[in-house]
Amino acid sequence: MPELPEVETVRRGLAPVMEGAEVTGLDCRRPDLRFPLPERFAERVTGRRIVSLARRAKYLLADLDDGAVLIMHLGMSGSFRIALPAAPGADTTGADTTGADTTGADGETPGAFQYERSKNAAHDHVVFTLSNGATVTYNDPRRFGFMVMTERAGLADHPMMRGIGLEPLGNALTGAAIAALFQDRRTSLKAALMDQRLIAGLGNIYVCEALWRARLSPMRAAGTIVTKTGRPRAEAERLADAIRDVLGEAIEAGGSSLRDYVNADGELGYFQHRFAVYDREGEPCLRLECAGVIERAVQSNRSTFFCPVCQR
Repeated sequence: MPELPEVETVRRGLAPVMEGAEVTGLDCRRPDLRFPLPERFAERVTGRRIVSLARRAKYLLADLDDGAVLIMHLGMSGSFRIALPAAPGADTTGADTTGADTTGADGETPGAFQYERSKNAAHDHVVFTLSNGATVTYNDPRRFGFMVMTERAGLADHPMMRGIGLEPLGNALTGAAIAALFQDRRTSLKAALMDQRLIAGLGNIYVCEALWRARLSPMRAAGTIVTKTGRPRAEAERLADAIRDVLGEAIEAGGSSLRDYVNADGELGYFQHRFAVYDREGEPCLRLECAGVIERAVQSNRSTFFCPVCQR
């Protein structure tokens, strides 16, 4: 399932096309995804302007100009494909207008990670036609994603949003914030970080990577990085820094392309080529001073990858 960096990458790819545009048409090609599509979905969205496109945890939130909010989740295999209008007078013979070139000005986005997006119409379930001439297609072979609607005034109380924890991007995630969340908790650090009621959007890959960077064992009790008086120990400060850094680097890299995930512009993310521990069982630890070998353990039915030597 796409984690926070992948969802944020998709948001950043969609925002320039969707924000400020009016939805001139909405083609729902089936009545449901994981859940039934909203009642009168096309009628409620068509003619509305998309004021903003935000992210909360692993959800995309499209604010409409009538006060409604479209909540979208990618599920296991959901993705968005953008088709841009051709420039006036341009020769589009044989051209693929799907997506946009997001290769940085420095040209560092590896061409090897360019991915020819599937255009299998059988999996194109929802198509937004926009006033700027673009179309945005939601494709989901497994149909574990979903789209639901609510009012902005009641968004915080919506079942999908209620109880979601602290956002890990930005300045809110500090050692002190982690200390307040983890004080007296006997559950493991891995389990605490995966608890969406505490910190929002963290998933298996980036928790493993952040714990390695912070030199903390995933099996260690969460409360041990907090003093008895509730102050953050040095380990809590390291963990906060590691989480912010690994998420920031993953977003910059376009996420990690595992199985179904791919960006809105058709590019694969390439953060998986920077993994220090995830999916590296049996390989040497990447710390030069460490003689450890990466191990795999199972916690809460999820694979945990870590170095037993330098992560304490």
